[in-house]
Amino acid sequence: MPTLTLKFKKDSAKIKEYRLERGQSLTLGRRESNDIVIENLAVSGHHAKIDWTGNGFLLTDLKSKNGTFVNDQLAISHWLKDGDVVTIGKHILEFKYAAGETQPQGEDTEAMGETMVMDTGKYRSMLAKNVSTMAPQGGQQEQLGVLSYLSGGEGEVDLTKKLTKIGKNASSDIVVSGLTVGQTAATVSKRPDGYYLSYVSGMSKPRVNGESVKESLQLKQFDVIEIGSAKMQLIFKS
Repeated sequence: MPTLTLKFKKDSAKIKEYRLERGQSLTLGRRESNDIVIENLAVSGHHAKIDWTGNGFLLTDLKSKNGTFVNDQLAISHWLKDGDVVTIGKHILEFKYAAGETQPQGEDTEAMGETMVMDTGKYRSMLAKNVSTMAPQGGQQEQLGVLSYLSGGEGEVDLTKKLTKIGKNASSDIVVSGLTVGQTAATVSKRPDGYYLSYVSGMSKPRVNGESVKESLQLKQFDVIEIGSAKMQLIFKS
């Protein structure tokens, strides 16, 4: 029987190994109700599934927010072949048949593999658009990004505008001080797929979680942003 080996990264140690049985279906995701549980915030509650169809094992993405990748291609569905590497969130699953085990071969395998994987760039764009237009599930409201001061200021700044300017210019939405800080040092743009921090000007570049931002970076929940005298944390609120 083939196996799925779960790792955090390709070269890291094995976390767990799962054996796939013919006639079996498995679900993968962050919730404990899944057959394969992947504890990572980038993984959807029910992210993907694997079904035995009689011709092989079929991997299907369950409309996950961040997608399912097979060999670095974003996949809707994919017939698993020996040596395939599935990426879900920040984890990978290596699919391998046992030595000498019968595998799907010939024209059937080629036909299975070529129709269900979409171009990564195009599909990412489609995915972002679809996610932004989907109605919130389970009665949840759209989440609003808020920058909460840790130092260099007080209170919170709601990121309701399409573009929030940060700098030492008095007209900035968030005014910060510092000799090497630009008049408009950075911006936070609100896009359909989230919030992005972009460096604009000044010798002092903004830092996110201690790392300098040279161009643009998508922000995540609890990211810590430092610009000049200000230190803020991004929090999402319903």
